[in-house]
Amino acid sequence: MYKGKKVIAVLPAYNAALTLEQTYNEIPLDLVDEVILCDDASNDNTIEVAKKIGIRHTIRHEKNKGYGGNQKSLYNKALELDGDIIIMLHPDYQYTPKLIPAMVNIIGDELYPVVLGSRILGKGALKGGMPLYKYIANRFLTFTQNLLINYKLSEYHTGYRSFSKEVLQGINYNQNSDDFVFDNEMLSQIVYAGFDIAEVTCPTKYFEEASSINLSRSTKYGLGVLRVSVGHFFQRLGLVKLKMYKKPT
Repeated sequence: MYKGKKVIAVLPAYNAALTLEQTYNEIPLDLVDEVILCDDASNDNTIEVAKKIGIRHTIRHEKNKGYGGNQKSLYNKALELDGDIIIMLHPDYQYTPKLIPAMVNIIGDELYPVVLGSRILGKGALKGGMPLYKYIANRFLTFTQNLLINYKLSEYHTGYRSFSKEVLQGINYNQNSDDFVFDNEMLSQIVYAGFDIAEVTCPTKYFEEASSINLSRSTKYGLGVLRVSVGHFFQRLGLVKLKMYKKPT
């Protein structure tokens, strides 16, 4: 608990058996009340490792639903468990759980309802081994998104995010894609709904066991990001009415 608010960490997992325990051991369990893991039809023993190390709430997709589909299951479960502050942390140990207290404090003290762990603030991305082509693509896409969405973030592509329950209840994230572009659709919805976003500097690690997408998937993702940003631009101008921006019922 943080000032009477229930804190839940959600872990979208896919073939995370080799890094899950290391990630879990750094979660501040004196602050985090519940941990939920969703295994998206992994080919390894991720779900067995999760149960072995003591994660009480596990979800298993028998068929792979994709990164976005994984997050939908996690956020729905977190709200079902009455979470007030929800942190999305990748179990591949690419992002450090040691930033959870800072992110919880910002939301719990009602400074911002959304906090992103940014790899771009400072020099964390390249120092941590982000491939140069991904760094350049990140900077190009973020610059374009800031113009079209009319917001200012250092990056839209981090997988380290935390939300107040009011944010998750206030956007229609279940309407979003089940693929990687889910993350950008969600940020677009958050900005459109008027929620403010904070960023904290986050070191990152790129290594063999950490999950990453290849060049072709990255290209598909980039085109999807541009589609979302253009859609947001036209929605903001009142030229279209897209379902993803409707408030959830």
